[in-house]
Amino acid sequence: MESFSLILAIVVVTALAFDFTNGFHDTANAMATTISTGALKPKVAVAMSAVLNLVGAFLSVEVANTISKGLVDETGIRPEVIFAALVGAILWNLLTWLVGLPSSSSHALMGGLIGAAVASAGIGAVNGDVLVTKVLLPAVAAPIVAGVAAMLATRMTYSLGRKADGRAAAKGYRAGQIASAGLVSLAHGTNDAQKTMGIITLALIAGGALAPDSDPPVWVILSAGLAIALGTYLGGWRIIRTMGKGLTDLQPQQGFAAQTSAATVILASSHLGFSLSTTHSVSGAVMGAGLGRKGGVVRWSTATRMFVAWGLTLPAAALVAALAEWVCRAGDWGTALVAVFLVASSYAIWRISRREVVDHTNVVDAQEPASAEPAGAAGPAGVVTTAMAAVSPPPAGVTEDLTATVPAPAAADPKAPSATTV
Repeated sequence: MESFSLILAIVVVTALAFDFTNGFHDTANAMATTISTGALKPKVAVAMSAVLNLVGAFLSVEVANTISKGLVDETGIRPEVIFAALVGAILWNLLTWLVGLPSSSSHALMGGLIGAAVASAGIGAVNGDVLVTKVLLPAVAAPIVAGVAAMLATRMTYSLGRKADGRAAAKGYRAGQIASAGLVSLAHGTNDAQKTMGIITLALIAGGALAPDSDPPVWVILSAGLAIALGTYLGGWRIIRTMGKGLTDLQPQQGFAAQTSAATVILASSHLGFSLSTTHSVSGAVMGAGLGRKGGVVRWSTATRMFVAWGLTLPAAALVAALAEWVCRAGDWGTALVAVFLVASSYAIWRISRREVVDHTNVVDAQEPASAEPAGAAGPAGVVTTAMAAVSPPPAGVTEDLTATVPAPAAADPKAPSATTV
């Protein structure tokens, strides 16, 4: 019983650690566009997002029930299986954070749970209908729906605001961005914090601490909300940089349209119990907003890397979780070995990230320009740009302070031979 209690405690702590990584990995979903357009200062933005993540965790338990009651057969799941699933999800979150790719924490968790369950009890342990209808189909539909909605909203916003006073419109869009970012943060807490609630509830059921089909206890809801809020406050600055500037250059009108569209999709999915990826929804909305502005562009090289990461998330997390579950079968020493590997790998990734620090002081630095920037977009001046500026002629009409620097030719020497025309 003592050993069992220990493994259950390890699972709960590891689940909260995943929730923490989910928070800083997905901060960009709510606040990247708000920070990149200057609507809020970086630290203020992540603090606001953290508070609303915590509030959102108490709004619903539908997604938590999808995970704890629907995705896998809870009767054949041991706590060690859930621990292995969390190992796969955490490592994938940290790797994609290191390279600044906004992959889905939700799908990392789903992949880890599926991989560990299949390794432990076979393919029959996964409920295929739930996997398809509440995980895979929303994964494909969410970015498309959010992207189309954001593109149409952006075009409508520019059309309606064409005759508006510039200063008043800018102030209004700034307020709108802050409000819509808050809505995304609330939606993120409602959807993503519930995934950890579901995992902990599943572990408690597997360990006999809760009856089957139980809803998450209040302490589970509170601890999951606090963990994701703390991770959000620390800020996943690398992914914020990619989402805010790496995909496209957003103006306040676009940021408002993108965030409002994404929040609508996420809240609707949470109400229906879909284990939606907030990352997919927000990324799709950002790209749609980029295409919705005349002259706007999407950096497709960054988008392609992101799509590849999305496709690899489920299988990669599943593979790591399956290997971890295989090691955990050896007993307590196997579980301890997996735990040591997780801690050592996490520390190594953190040390590598210190070689190039990205934080609130440099998160809005200029990014590499897109292949076709909109008119008027300025990028960092490189060596060639600087050299060309040095030799460029002055603009037309600028004549003051222009003095000859080449000495006048000397008087012709009468004794010099005359030129010969050839």
